Amino acid sequence: MARDAEATRKRILDAAEEEFAKYGIAGARVDRIADIAQANKAMIYRYFESKDRLFDEVFSQRVLAFVDEVEFDAADLPGYAGRSFDVYQKYPNTLRLTNWYILERGEEGQLSTLTASYRDKLSRIEAAQKEGLLPGDRTAIEILTAVRALAMAWHILTPDMARAQLPAVARRRQAVVENVRKLIAL
Repeated sequence: MARDAEATRKRILDAAEEEFAKYGIAGARVDRIADIAQANKAMIYRYFESKDRLFDEVFSQRVLAFVDEVEFDAADLPGYAGRSFDVYQKYPNTLRLTNWYILERGEEGQLSTLTASYRDKLSRIEAAQKEGLLPGDRTAIEILTAVRALAMAWHILTPDMARAQLPAVARRRQAVVENVRKLIAL
């Protein structure tokens, strides 16, 4: 019985990820999620209580998967940016869900998963700055924000710009790594 419940929960989360990535929180429909997951709406509400909590669970899982897959090394921010680029390339829903979270949660967003991840990264950058491995002329959050922005840049182009003749994926990744290397040069 427990395996059936676990399988149902996973189907719901998988269907919800696609639904939220495509339509956002406001546009997502629990009916569609239930149909795709082959579950009933009551089961979704039983597991997650509300559509908002379902989104939080989906987004938290995507954040945790990102953290697990992308090793963060404050002494190798170019490598971190390249690995981040790779995950955004492999899992486009990561950025789609992030954008919906930003747009629809705004300043209300308070996911402990994200908060813990950022605090850890910021403290590691600060430690690397104290060791002289990173420039000290900017704050840790300024550095992390710039590194993340560069890693995401190719994946958040407007459709008009994305239709331009873009460099190959390998060259885009290389540009990200090189730009981060220049950003943190001492």
